[in-house]
Amino acid sequence: MMALLERFSLFQIVRREFSTYDMAHFQRDLLAGLTVAAVGLPLALAFGVASGADAAAGLVTAILAGLIIGGLGGAGYQISGPTGAMSAVLIVLASRYGLSGVWVATVMAGIFLIALGAFRLGRYVSFIPSPVITGFTSGIALIIVIGQLDNVLGVTTPKAENALEKLWHYVTNPVVPDWHALALAGIVMATMILLPRVTTRIPGSLVGIMIASPVAFFAGWDVAVIGDIPRTILLDSRLTLESIPWEHLSELLPAAVSIAALGAIESLLCGTVGATMSGGEFDSNQELIGQGIGNLVIPFFGGVPATAAIARTSVAIKSGAATRLTSIIHSLALLLSALALAPLISHVPLAALGGVLLVTAWRMNEWESIHFFVHTRLRGAIAGMIITMIATAALDLTQAILIGVAISAVLYIRQSAVSTSVASGPVKPEKIRAQGFDLPAACPAIHVYYLTGPIFFGSVTTVLESFETAGDYHTLIISMRGVPVVDAMGIQALQQIVEEHHHRGGKVYFSGLQSAVRSMFDRTGLTQRVGEEHIFWDAAQAIITSHQSHELDGCAKCDSRSEICEVLRAARRRHVESDESAALTAAVDSSPAKGMASVSSVQG
Repeated sequence: MMALLERFSLFQIVRREFSTYDMAHFQRDLLAGLTVAAVGLPLALAFGVASGADAAAGLVTAILAGLIIGGLGGAGYQISGPTGAMSAVLIVLASRYGLSGVWVATVMAGIFLIALGAFRLGRYVSFIPSPVITGFTSGIALIIVIGQLDNVLGVTTPKAENALEKLWHYVTNPVVPDWHALALAGIVMATMILLPRVTTRIPGSLVGIMIASPVAFFAGWDVAVIGDIPRTILLDSRLTLESIPWEHLSELLPAAVSIAALGAIESLLCGTVGATMSGGEFDSNQELIGQGIGNLVIPFFGGVPATAAIARTSVAIKSGAATRLTSIIHSLALLLSALALAPLISHVPLAALGGVLLVTAWRMNEWESIHFFVHTRLRGAIAGMIITMIATAALDLTQAILIGVAISAVLYIRQSAVSTSVASGPVKPEKIRAQGFDLPAACPAIHVYYLTGPIFFGSVTTVLESFETAGDYHTLIISMRGVPVVDAMGIQALQQIVEEHHHRGGKVYFSGLQSAVRSMFDRTGLTQRVGEEHIFWDAAQAIITSHQSHELDGCAKCDSRSEICEVLRAARRRHVESDESAALTAAVDSSPAKGMASVSSVQG
C-alpha cells in the first residue's frame, strides 16, 4: 500500500510537509487560518455577488475550495476561493447563459485543469508574457469596477454583453445615484485605505463592513442588502446531473477554456509568489490537479469557480502558516461564521460589498510592472499591455490572452530578428598567435563570418544577405558560438550557403556550435553535407586547419604573394596542362619544406 502511495506526488508532498509537525506548528496554522478567514469572509461575500450569483454562493465556494483544493493542492501555503479575476469572467458568462451555464462551464474547466496537471503541462502556463498578464489583470480590474457601479451608485441598469458596453450605457444614459449607497461604499473604502496605516492585524474590509452595516440598519436607509444566507453548504440552487444541458455543451466550451486558463494562470502565479515568500516547495502540476478536482465538485453544491488567491495566500504566509491545515482551518472558520452569523450577514448592504471590490480592483493592478514599462519606455510591452486590457474588457478572457500573446510574439520575433547579426573579416594572425597557435601569416582567400543571435525564419534574410560576397573567397569559416538556436528555415539557409559555395569549388568550415544547434545539424543532415572534419568547437582550430588544407590544395582564387602560394599556383597550372599530377601530389603531401623542393624538382 505504501509503495502504491509513493507513486503519487501529493503523498510525497504531504509527507515532507508534515515530517516534523508538532503542536507549535499547529498553533501557527490555527492562528493563520483564523486570520485568513477574517480577511476572506467579506471577499467571499463580495466575489459571490460580483460573479452574478449571490453572497451565499461565494461563501460556499470559499469553504469548499479551502477544504478540497487546499487539501489536494501543490503547496501547503495556498489559499483558494472566489477571486476578483474569476468574477470578472463569470459576470459576462452569467448574463449570457445563467448560473446553469456557469456551473457546467466550471465542471468542464475542472476537467481541463486535471488534464493539464496529469499531463504535466503546468510549467508551460507560465510562458505567457508579463505585459499580457499585466494587461488582462488591469482589464479584469476594469470589469470589476464597472460591474459594481450599480451597487455603489444604488441604481439598476440593463445588463450588457461586456464591460465597455455597460460603461457606454452610463455615458449615454446618465443615472441619479443614491447618496445612501455612495456613503456606505465610501465608509468601507475609507476604512480599507486608512486602517492599514494604523494596523495591519485587522482586515480593513471586515472592519468597514462592520461599520457600514449598522449605520445602514439603524439609520433605516433603504438600500439593497445581501439577503438570507442559508445555514448549509448544499445550496438549493445548484448543478444537478439532470439539469446539465448536454445539447449545448459546445456553446459553453469557450467559456470553460477561459475559466480553466484563468484558474491555471492565477493559481500558478500565486504558487510561484508564495514559494518565494515562504521558501516552501510548489508542485505546479499537483496544484492544477487540486484546482481541477475542486472546480469539478463545487458547482454541485451551488458554488462558483475558485482559484488560488494571492491576497489570502500572502496573509496566510505572513501569519505564519506552516502547512495546508491553514487552508482547512480557514474553511471551517468560514463555515462556523455562516452557521452562527447568517442573520447578521444577511443585513450587509451590497453597496458596502461594492466598496470592498472597488478597493480590491485598484489593488489588484500590477502597478509596479506598469510603472516599469512606462518608466523604461518599453513601447512593445506598453502596447501589448494596453491592447490586452482593452480586449479583456471588450471580449472574453481567452480571446484577450490569445490577442496579447500574438502581439507579444510578433514583437519578440521582431526584436529577435533585429538582434541577429553577421560580422565578417579576414583572419588576423596576431589574434591566432595570442591563443597559442602557429600562424605566421594569413591567406586572404580565407574569410571568417561571425554569426550572433537566433537563426530562424525572421532572421534568415539578414544572414543570406551577409553572405552575398562569399564568392570572393575560397574558404569560409562560419563561427556560430553566439547562436543559441536555429530553426528549420535557418538550417535551410545555411544549407544554401554551403551548397552554393561547394558548387563554386570552395570550402566551408563551422565552429562553436552549441548543443541545440549541433543537434539540428545532425538531425537535418547538414553535418553530413559539411563533413564532420569541417566542424570545430574553436574558431582558431578551424582557421589553422583551413590554412593547412589551403596550402595543400593550392587554391586558384588565392592572390596572395606568399612564396608557398606562388609555387602552388604554378604547380596547379602545370597540373592542368600535364599528366604529372601524381608526382606533384606526392611532393606536396610529404611536408611543406619537402614539398617546396619536390615542386622545384618537378619544375626543373
